[in-house]
Amino acid sequence: MSARILVVDDIITNVKLLEAKLTAEYFDVSTAMSGVEALEVIATNQPDIVLLDVMMPGMDGFEVCRRIKNNPQTQHIPVVMVTALDQASDRINGLKAGADDFLTKPVNDIALLARVKSLVRLKVVVDELRMRIDSGEQMGVAMTTILQPPNDLTGNFLIVEDDQNMVDRISHCLIENANHNVKFVSDPQESLYLASSEEFDLVIVSLNLEDFDGLRLCSQLRSLPKTRNIPILTIVDDSEPKRLVRALDLGVNDYISLPVDENELLARATSSLKRKWYADQLRFNLEQSMEMAIKDSLTGMHNRRFIETSFKTAFDKAVSNNKPLSLLLLDIDHFKRVNDTFGHDIGDEVLKEFALRVGTGVRGVDLTARLGGEEFLIVLPDADIDAALIIGERLRAIISDKPFSDLTNCEDLNISVSIGIASFKGASDKVENMMKRSDLALYEAKKTGRNKIFSFDKDA
Repeated sequence: MSARILVVDDIITNVKLLEAKLTAEYFDVSTAMSGVEALEVIATNQPDIVLLDVMMPGMDGFEVCRRIKNNPQTQHIPVVMVTALDQASDRINGLKAGADDFLTKPVNDIALLARVKSLVRLKVVVDELRMRIDSGEQMGVAMTTILQPPNDLTGNFLIVEDDQNMVDRISHCLIENANHNVKFVSDPQESLYLASSEEFDLVIVSLNLEDFDGLRLCSQLRSLPKTRNIPILTIVDDSEPKRLVRALDLGVNDYISLPVDENELLARATSSLKRKWYADQLRFNLEQSMEMAIKDSLTGMHNRRFIETSFKTAFDKAVSNNKPLSLLLLDIDHFKRVNDTFGHDIGDEVLKEFALRVGTGVRGVDLTARLGGEEFLIVLPDADIDAALIIGERLRAIISDKPFSDLTNCEDLNISVSIGIASFKGASDKVENMMKRSDLALYEAKKTGRNKIFSFDKDA
């Protein structure tokens, strides 16, 4: 898996060394010799990952990282801080600035490549979600703005650890100092059950469990559909670099080395929580865009595009299974008079209330949609003509028997509906024929007085 990586360092030998290592692994590498230059490169040609030196003249790496993470256009780019200083305070400052990881010079080749590949996997998912959201906006689907996570963000953490001293330290760090919700377990199988049945924002797994291989637990978490997207942070011994590399290859998102520094653990947990928040926002916007693409924005019903496709699917199913299927075409009587007399705002309120009433009169399996204006379509799976007539009459009564009230600065209105019904006639029938029959039936209901249902298929 390749990626575009920006290496930022004010010492040319350091730049060349990292460039050579990454190029040898077929990454596309660009470079910058200062923080200002790095921000300019990122603004014009966003990389997939930034490897950022901390100690630079002028603007140091911490400030560069903060600017990257505070910019909505670049905050999704993973940043790895690279420094010659091996102080816990430097790691903490880097993570607080928003860095996704922290590497110490001289950089271990295996750890560097494992970390880069892990972050690339994460960014591929985020980029896919961002692309789909951008596509939705280009098609005219309004999206919720993606905001920065709140400063007091708290999460639900699952900790898998059998060392009581470590449990006490983690508890003090995450509960007493940060008010996170934390659940501790020592049994890996119990942790799998909990992770699958409850909502967790982060799972912290010790790789030093006494009677179980922590790597296997990480693998199981990544293999189960319900847990594969939960961020995982491992606690690992620095004397076992191969286990760390293996953990990252399995999809672990982050790690902390023994002995655990509480401030670093809190910073890494918070960093993981923020990344999950951002990914959840993207997924929410994706789901929102998909829903808006098939929903009528005024009534909340499905739109014409969705119902036409769904009706074709239901029709094909009726043909293959020789099951009944019916169609109801509804049109609000004299709706133009409502708009002309009371205004389009009142007309919109009537349409919303109309949709709500229709929703109370159909079955759970029925599909309702607004075709446009005051015209609506309802698909009734497994409903023959007799059932369709009963449902149609129920809908007619729900609309006409009770005035539309609570309208803004408007008197109560008596609204009625005309309904045309068509039912599936067997394998020789066609989608367009059913639509045509329901349309003709609706016209007949209108012509013969309105506020009624009609079907040419009722004697079929």
